[in-house]
Amino acid sequence: MEKLDWRSSRSRIKIMGTLVSVSGALTITLYKGPAIGAITTQSNPEPIPSIMSTTNSWIIGGLFLVTADLCVSIFTTLQAAILKEYPSEMAMVSFLCLFGTIQSSIVSLIAERNPNAWKLRPDIELISIIYSAVVGSVVTFGVTAWCIHKKGPVFVAIFKPVGIATAAFLGVIFLGDTLHAGSIVGAIIIVAGFYGVIWAQSKEDEHSKVNRRRNLQSMSQKAPLLESHMNA
Repeated sequence: MEKLDWRSSRSRIKIMGTLVSVSGALTITLYKGPAIGAITTQSNPEPIPSIMSTTNSWIIGGLFLVTADLCVSIFTTLQAAILKEYPSEMAMVSFLCLFGTIQSSIVSLIAERNPNAWKLRPDIELISIIYSAVVGSVVTFGVTAWCIHKKGPVFVAIFKPVGIATAAFLGVIFLGDTLHAGSIVGAIIIVAGFYGVIWAQSKEDEHSKVNRRRNLQSMSQKAPLLESHMNA
């Protein structure tokens, strides 16, 4: 589990780096800025819908996002606690997928009662289901659990803002989305915060290794003294 020491510069850098990465993700989400490399073909662009007309939707959506992020944070922390007591990633992932399948099946049967909707066709729909099950669940949960066990929950959580920046640039490359200045500025901010957290994490790992080495040396030095005292 992660430990925060306000007197340690490494802990302060981790906190500041996390806040910087989150601010970069908010920059990409909330600020677009001027388009880069876009060619305007319409002399009279369509008016942008007023944000105030959908204020209720924004509030509800924001509350759902905050709740989802809170649940993910709790879920990640619980995984770290479980792996500390029972260090078996594959066993934990197997139980996650098993109970997730049971819960999803119950909810799906209640929400969709049309039997025709459950018929699978050998097309892109079946491929999407298999891909979501294998990559979206098993592989993702397995890699996440392995990273949590090796580096801790903070190391895993810090990749979330990086995923937002990556999605923005992949949308430009593969989907033809327009690249805005806000995406570039936000990506730079995210990378700066991400580097700070990773640097502090590596320094903490080095510090813990040095402490463990010193403890082993002190124990090895005390062992001959105890043996000589017992023989005397």
